[in-house]
Amino acid sequence: MEWSSSISESRLSLVLFFCQIITALDVPLDPKLLEELPQPPTITQQSPKDYIVDPRENIVIQCEAKGKPPPSFSWTRNGTHFDIDKDVRVRMKPHSGTLIINIINDENGGKAETYEGVYQCTARNELGAAISNNIVIRSSRSPLWTKEKLVPKTVVEGQYAILPCRPPIGLPPPIIFWMDNSFQKLPQNNRVSQSLNGDLYFSNVKPEDSRDDYICYARFNHTQTIQQKQPISLKVEPVDSLNETITANMSDSDFYGDRLSPERRPTLLLPTGSTSSKTELRGNTLLLECIAEGLPTPLIRWIKEGGELPANRTFLDNFHKTLKIIDISEADSGKYKCIASNLLGSAHHVITVTVKAAPYWIREPTNLVLSPGESGSLICRANGKPKPSISWLSNGVPIAIAPEDPSRNVDGDTIIFTDVQERSSAVYQCNASNEYGYLLANAFVNVLAEPPRILTPHNELYQVIANKPALLDCAFFGSPVPEIEWFKGVKGSILQGNQYVFHKNGTLEIPLAQKDSAGTYTCVARNKLGKVQNEVQLEIKEPTMIIKQPEYKVVQRTGQVSFECIIKHDATLVPTVTWLKDGAELPNDERFFVGKHNLTIMNVTDKDGGTYTCIANTTLDSVSASAVLTVVAPPTAPPVVYDRPDPPFDLELTDHQERTVQLTWIPGNDNNSPITKFVIEYEDAMREPGIWNYLTEISGILTTVHLKLSPYVNYSFRVIAVNDIGNSQPSEASEQYFTKAAKPDDNPTGVQGIGSEPDNLVIMWEPLKHFQSNGPGLQYKVSWRQKDGDDDWTSVTVANVSKYIVSGTPTFAPYEIKVQALNDLGPAPEPTTTIGHSGEDLPMVAPGNLQVQVVNSTLAKVQWDPVLLKYVRGHLQGYKIYYMKVESLSGRINQHVEKKALSFPGNKTHGMLPGLEPYSTYKLNVRVVNGKGEGPATPDETFKTPEGVPSAPSFLKITNPNLDSLTLEWGPPSHPNGVVVGYILKFQPINNTHELGRLEEISIPANETSLILSNLNYSTRYKFYFYAQTSVGAGSQITEEAVTIMDEAKASRQVDIATQGWFIGLMCAVALLILILLIVCFIRRNKGGKYPVKEKEDAHGDPEIQPMKEDDGTLGEYSDADDHKPLKKGSRTPSDRTVKKEDSDDSLVDYGEGVNGQFNEDGSFIGQYSGKKEKEPAEGNESSEAPSPVNAMNSFV
Repeated sequence: MEWSSSISESRLSLVLFFCQIITALDVPLDPKLLEELPQPPTITQQSPKDYIVDPRENIVIQCEAKGKPPPSFSWTRNGTHFDIDKDVRVRMKPHSGTLIINIINDENGGKAETYEGVYQCTARNELGAAISNNIVIRSSRSPLWTKEKLVPKTVVEGQYAILPCRPPIGLPPPIIFWMDNSFQKLPQNNRVSQSLNGDLYFSNVKPEDSRDDYICYARFNHTQTIQQKQPISLKVEPVDSLNETITANMSDSDFYGDRLSPERRPTLLLPTGSTSSKTELRGNTLLLECIAEGLPTPLIRWIKEGGELPANRTFLDNFHKTLKIIDISEADSGKYKCIASNLLGSAHHVITVTVKAAPYWIREPTNLVLSPGESGSLICRANGKPKPSISWLSNGVPIAIAPEDPSRNVDGDTIIFTDVQERSSAVYQCNASNEYGYLLANAFVNVLAEPPRILTPHNELYQVIANKPALLDCAFFGSPVPEIEWFKGVKGSILQGNQYVFHKNGTLEIPLAQKDSAGTYTCVARNKLGKVQNEVQLEIKEPTMIIKQPEYKVVQRTGQVSFECIIKHDATLVPTVTWLKDGAELPNDERFFVGKHNLTIMNVTDKDGGTYTCIANTTLDSVSASAVLTVVAPPTAPPVVYDRPDPPFDLELTDHQERTVQLTWIPGNDNNSPITKFVIEYEDAMREPGIWNYLTEISGILTTVHLKLSPYVNYSFRVIAVNDIGNSQPSEASEQYFTKAAKPDDNPTGVQGIGSEPDNLVIMWEPLKHFQSNGPGLQYKVSWRQKDGDDDWTSVTVANVSKYIVSGTPTFAPYEIKVQALNDLGPAPEPTTTIGHSGEDLPMVAPGNLQVQVVNSTLAKVQWDPVLLKYVRGHLQGYKIYYMKVESLSGRINQHVEKKALSFPGNKTHGMLPGLEPYSTYKLNVRVVNGKGEGPATPDETFKTPEGVPSAPSFLKITNPNLDSLTLEWGPPSHPNGVVVGYILKFQPINNTHELGRLEEISIPANETSLILSNLNYSTRYKFYFYAQTSVGAGSQITEEAVTIMDEAKASRQVDIATQGWFIGLMCAVALLILILLIVCFIRRNKGGKYPVKEKEDAHGDPEIQPMKEDDGTLGEYSDADDHKPLKKGSRTPSDRTVKKEDSDDSLVDYGEGVNGQFNEDGSFIGQYSGKKEKEPAEGNESSEAPSPVNAMNSFV
């Protein structure tokens, strides 16, 4: 009892302690602040716990961490210190903990197996140490098949057979598949299928199963190798060929099975016995398998005893022989029964599934930032099956042997900190483990003593509209957490009361800002280490108002209308007035004129009617007002009265026949508009009384018509007269006429056969109209049979339906279908036959022989073998490629791994993947698609794109200008697209007339980020062109200009000639002379006019500058206008500098659906990384004119 009482008291004190814990300090995400604060190490990136490496590549074990000061790194291997300095093959990346073990280098290379083991990384600084997971390094293995003597298998027809595979044990395990000598996958179905262990099972054999090339393949994806087993021979002996003597002399080992009976009930081959058990881990995929033998071939189904199979996570593979449940949990434990059945009986097997669980987080510990004297806690909670044990470490050392810390108390899954001091900073590790795995989490306790800081800019100006809320920011930081106070004015009192709202982040809110709220506000932050304050300014602005709103207007067509919109606003704000029509921009029409205070519409049309809205915007508020414009027609003279005709009358039926009758009537008054036609309608009083239907129409000059009728209809007729004004009222109905019944004349239309499920055929048709029945008892005879077979027609008669479902059909089989109408008097004529298909199912196999050919750095060609139509099991819609970028070979971290898809319609066997990133690793697979969905994916194919040209350097800055030198600084390209091998700098001087001087070029190593350029001319402007280079070539350029400093001594000796008297007089004389010459030229020009082409040709001997007519290319006539001036020689591009693109012979069909855009020669999208393109530098004194678009395109490529 005393022990129980002490526990209760300790729990009570723990609860009271948590009630008193101060909330942990939040550190604002201000970059400058984060750089200044000390921080224990944090592991940011590490390799997976189980790391299988490729023995053909260097081993890279990742370990990245951050901290302040930057952490140092060390490693253990198999629990002991790993001294990387003693192994020449091992090196650590600079400023990183990542290990690189040289395997592929010829001189220092080693074997991957030598470096297998358990590795752990430690990142340490003066505040603590963080550790990585235990990283188990194992080398991938793809061993050869063990040699064995294979004896040919002889099996009696109808018996079962098992062809063993027994693949070599690899790491990771291989993927097993069966093929023949022609490298074609062996077809599998309900009868023949592959088990999970790779063996090939025949539920019963047929003569066509005899062959000598059953070959089992093992594909090891990690090393991209395939191992092949020796071919197995299977011979099927017909039952009839075995006489009693041969049968009696054969031993049991020569045959599979002990009976020769042609049919038998199922027996389970896998698993054996009636029950078995399986244990799987939570979150994994559960795979259960049942394979049975029997004749006919047994079918497999699965149930869960006492429950249902999970709907969205259950899949049946391998022809229902494999039950797959993904992402399992403890609720999936239980008994699963597989039942194999055929016509002769059934067999079953019960598998008891137990779901265990490796540890998983319930509450992962998080970093804790405290100030001296505060309290807090780290909580680490995990679950699993069995329940995991929790252990703590401090700076990588078990907490039991770690240095003492009086502020620390460990209570199971919780560490409680009380009255912490700066020396309490450390990194704690929580380890949750059970027999199935472990979890390791790092969480630091960082004790900071920081005086207050205000992060809001000083003297920030806030502008608010009167009677609106005002929010004044005071972002702060300090440890302990500072207290915030607000003052108004320099010597004002502290703000308090209901008219203010004080937010926890320091923001002051004035819910209803008034004019007197304007002024200077001071935010003060203080803790025990100091005080700091900041001032902000608040200005209150008058609201924007519309004092003269637009009003409702009615205007006649071709008239003019104006809407007024006069606004009042704060004098310090600049308003913008915008007009909208029906919520959208005004039409781009010169009839709409927007003035300062109004909108005017001239020559109004009907389309101008609508709602017009005036919107007044300032930087702080927005108001609007609307008015409706109605456009009406101008008044006209009273029109001549025209009207619809009066209805016809006196209808009479004569000449009654079985399917015809004559109808006669007298037309009504046409009311000044001639009757153009008569419309005859009928009523079926037996089936649809009161409903009139269109029958026919005739010319308006006729009053008699012979009507074609249908059997078994009780007709009444009426007539409607039509003129240009409209239709008359219908006439009175005629007398009734009942036609005799007859067999149907027509069969249903729209007959089609499709499947809604893989094992059915849905036959649908358009039913006959009522008058098409021709008699009582309308029914439909539905007939079907499988196409290209010997089966007779199967028929069924139905009524009052428009579809019939045929069950038990094979998947996607063609059928001949016909639907015939019949009634009590007999059937309709023989119907036409339509071809339909039973239901589709998902494709069975993946495309074969997947190959990837890398065309260039951004384009790859994918090829595959098509899936045979019988395995498509539906209408082939095409193929779909799924691909994703795995990693960048340049070492850049791939932040977002996005899986993309590209579809190729039809029976295509290749396609192009555009838009790839250069110097990257990709993986892809291909699926076939039918109307049901997608088939299985091919195994992932991995490929790498080569290097491309880089983007422009991220920046180019020119600093420290001197008399004869400039300092250049630059940043590496944001998209290197490979390994940058260096930079190219070109520069040239620019004089006062913007002429370019001689171009200089300098090559710079890749590891340089700055350059001092010497021996330059003083007071000279230079233009710089800067490129990055990979092994492929130079990328886009970045340009900059800078000026060297002027020599003040020389500048003082220069004389401004523009102020000298002699220079001013000379300029006046030149101007007078030019004026006289212009007057003389003007007089002579007026006397001239046009002159013949021949004279013009004599004056200009160069034929290249003669003008040409546009149509026939002949010489045109010169005029005295400015057009006679010839073009400059060599100027062959249009004035807008565009070039007509040549037609291309290439096709984009191979690029899949939805792929548009242009590609350059290496397949990359044009303009992928370039922004505004700078023109190329000019050499020497050559022209600096911008290049044509064609040259610009070539230079980009």
